Amino acid sequence: MSRFIRLLLLMLLPALAWGAPDAPVVLVFGDSLAAGYGLPQSQSWAYLLGKQLAPRYRVVNASVSGETSSGGLTRIESALEQHRPAIVMIELGANDGLRGLPLADTKRNLAAIIGKAKQAKARVLLIGMQLPPNFGAAYARRFSTLYSELASENKVPLLPFLLEGFADKRELFQADMLHPTAQAQPMIVDTVAKALEPLLKP
Repeated sequence: MSRFIRLLLLMLLPALAWGAPDAPVVLVFGDSLAAGYGLPQSQSWAYLLGKQLAPRYRVVNASVSGETSSGGLTRIESALEQHRPAIVMIELGANDGLRGLPLADTKRNLAAIIGKAKQAKARVLLIGMQLPPNFGAAYARRFSTLYSELASENKVPLLPFLLEGFADKRELFQADMLHPTAQAQPMIVDTVAKALEPLLKP
């Protein structure tokens, strides 16, 4: 994706926000799983979470479908400067895994994103993912453990698996078997909200 398109998306993101204009911002910073791929924005979990947290917090979804950890690293500073979030939820890495990218690079990129968010005085929630078994047991196992390592090494809370509770239910996924349906989005909201609750401060 070109830098121009990324900047254009960032300019449009405030339209996807819920909550009072002066409320603390919760920034959702992820890929297609957070962007609501294949669904109207009004059905995505980030949008539904915004409705749930308003008016105490304003949720801004800065997620981009197809985003990798390296892509996220190139735009995190702009997102932090534009939205000045109190909380950043980082949901990245799945596309790295699906493309078989070196996991050492993924871990390094995610650590840098976490570091930049913390430098901006934002509280961070790291959201983990798991790979389908057809990517090889060793690679999938290493992929899943990198999130717990990142959380421990960077002292941030971890939601271990975004799709917890329904990942094995085919009827809750779109035809690609990667992206959850509208029916699954409230389940994701419940999972995310529980992990996010300790970070919500006055």
